[in-house]
Amino acid sequence: MSADQKTQLADLLRAALLSVAPEQAETPINLERPKQAGHGDFASNLALQLAKPLKRNPRELAALLLAELPPSRLVVKAEVAGAGFINFTLASDAKTGVVLDVLGKGEAFGRGDKSGVKVQVEYVSANPTGPLHVGHGRGAAYGASLADVLEYAGFEVTREYYINDAGRQMDILALSTWLRYLSEFGIEVPFPPNAYQGDYVKDMGRQIKEAHGDRFARVTAANVLLDAPEGEEEKEARLDVLIANAKRLLASDYAWVHGFALTEQLGDGREDLEEFGVTFDKWFSERSLFDCGLVEKAVAELEARGHIYVQNGAKWFRSTTFGDEKDRVVQRDNGLYTYFASDIAYHANKYERGFDRIVDIWGADHHGYIARVKGALEALGLPPEKLDVALVQFAVLYRNGQKAAMSTRSGEFVTLRELRKEVGKDACRFFYVLRKADQHLDFDLDLAKSQSNENPVYYIQYAHARLCSVLGQWNGVLSDLADADLGRLDNERELALCARLTAFPEVVRSAAAEYAPHQIAFYLKDLAGEFHSYYNAERMLVEDESLKLARLALAAAVRQVIRNGLRLLGVSAPDSM
Repeated sequence: MSADQKTQLADLLRAALLSVAPEQAETPINLERPKQAGHGDFASNLALQLAKPLKRNPRELAALLLAELPPSRLVVKAEVAGAGFINFTLASDAKTGVVLDVLGKGEAFGRGDKSGVKVQVEYVSANPTGPLHVGHGRGAAYGASLADVLEYAGFEVTREYYINDAGRQMDILALSTWLRYLSEFGIEVPFPPNAYQGDYVKDMGRQIKEAHGDRFARVTAANVLLDAPEGEEEKEARLDVLIANAKRLLASDYAWVHGFALTEQLGDGREDLEEFGVTFDKWFSERSLFDCGLVEKAVAELEARGHIYVQNGAKWFRSTTFGDEKDRVVQRDNGLYTYFASDIAYHANKYERGFDRIVDIWGADHHGYIARVKGALEALGLPPEKLDVALVQFAVLYRNGQKAAMSTRSGEFVTLRELRKEVGKDACRFFYVLRKADQHLDFDLDLAKSQSNENPVYYIQYAHARLCSVLGQWNGVLSDLADADLGRLDNERELALCARLTAFPEVVRSAAAEYAPHQIAFYLKDLAGEFHSYYNAERMLVEDESLKLARLALAAAVRQVIRNGLRLLGVSAPDSM
C-alpha cells in the first residue's frame, strides 16, 4: 500500500471529479506532501484548478469533491483547507506498512522500472591536458550520481567520457612536454606563458628523457624558434608556430610525443576518477571521428541539405536558422575542421547508437553552445528534443576563507586528488551534489572536515552508524522483524519517520525526471534529522518485547533507506564512527 499511496489517492479524486464535473475529467491531479505535519499527509489543489473553468468558488468545489469521494481504508480524514486545498490524513496502518515494504525489498526499495529506455549520460569529458581540478570534480560527482539515479529509477544507462584528443589543446600539451624535455638537455627555449605550466609537464619531460635519452633532443633552440613572432599580442600565433616547428623537427616522432602526453594525462585522470568512485562504460575518442570519416560525413550531409554556405574559403553552418545568435564555421579556409564540426559528428553518432535519451553535462559557460548543437541535429533531420543538456556551475574552493585559484595552463590549481586527500571522498561527493547543479557552489573545506551536526554528510552517516549500533546491541535476526506488530508504532515521531520512508521512491523518480540528485541529498538530511530527534526522545531497546521489535523494524527500515540513498550519491554508509 505504502509505495502506491499517491496513485490510490489520485484514483479517489478522479472518481469524485467524474461525479462533480465529468467534462473536466482530463484535469491533471496533483498531490503534494504538505510542509506542515498538521496539514495532513497529502494535499491536492484540484479544486483550485477547476475554479476558473467551472467559474465556481474553489472551497465550494473542494467540498463537493469531498462529498463524492469514495470510501477508502487508506484515508482516515479528508478536509478542505486554505483557499480550497483538499488535505488527506492517512490511516496509521497505511503509514507503517512502508516498514515491511522496505525490509522486504532491501536495496531495491525505491527502484523504478523504465525497462527498455536507453539513456546515455556523458560527463566530465575534460581535456586530458592536466590533472583534474576541483572544478572538474563537481561535474564528475554530479554526472556519476545522476547516472546512478537514472539507473535506479529503471533506465538502461550508458556512462560515457568524450576524450578531446584531436585538437589544438593537445598540441599545446605535446609542445609543452617536449620543451620541458629539451630543457633537460640544456636546450633552453623560452617557455611560452600560454603553454601548460604545471610540474606534471616537467615530470613528463623527465620521464621521456629516462626512457628514450636524447632521441627527441637532436635539435637547436634556434630551429625550434624559427619564424616565431615576438610580443604579447602575438603570443597565440607564436604558440602555433612553435607547434608547427615541433611537428616539422620531430617528423614521425611527434606522434609519439603527442601520444605519450595524452596517454599519461588520460591514465592519470582515469585513475583519479576511479578513486573518486566515478567510472565509465565507454571512453569515446574525438580522433576516431576523424579517422572514421564521421566529421567529413556530417558536414557533407549538412551541405547536401542546404545548411552550409562558403564565405572567404571557409564553410559556415547556417545556425541562425535554428535560433543561434550567429552562423558558425565548420571547416576553415585551410581545410581543417572546427571543434563544432566534430561535436556535430559526435552527437550524430550518439543518435546512430540508438539511445532513447541523451544527456550531456556541460560547464555553465557552455550555455550558448546548446542552441547551435541542437540546431545542427535538427538540420541533420534528427529530433533535437532527444538531447538534454544539464549545466554545472564550477565549484569555488575556500580554505580558511581564501579562494583557491584554478587554471590548468598556469599550473595554479587545486587538484581533485588533493581535495580528496584533505576532506575525504565521501565529503567531496556529497558536498558537490548538495546544491542544484546550475547554482553557484562555494565548497567550504572547514565545514566538510568538521565532525558536527552542521556537516550534512557527517550528520547522515552518524545516523546510519547509530542505527547499526542499536541493531547490533539487539543482536537479533533481522528476518524476525517481518513479524513485528507495526501497530505499536503510533507516536508522532514514528509516524513521521514512516511518512518520510514512503516518500523515498517519489524522491528517486523526481530526481531522475528533473536531473536533480541534490533532491536525494536533501531527503537524506531530512530523514537523518527526523531519526536523530526520535532517537533522542525515545528508547528503542525497551522491555516491552512487542514494542521493541516494532521500533527495531522501523530502525532497520530507516537504515536501509539511508544506505540506498547514500549509494546513489557515491557516499559510504559506515557502521560505526
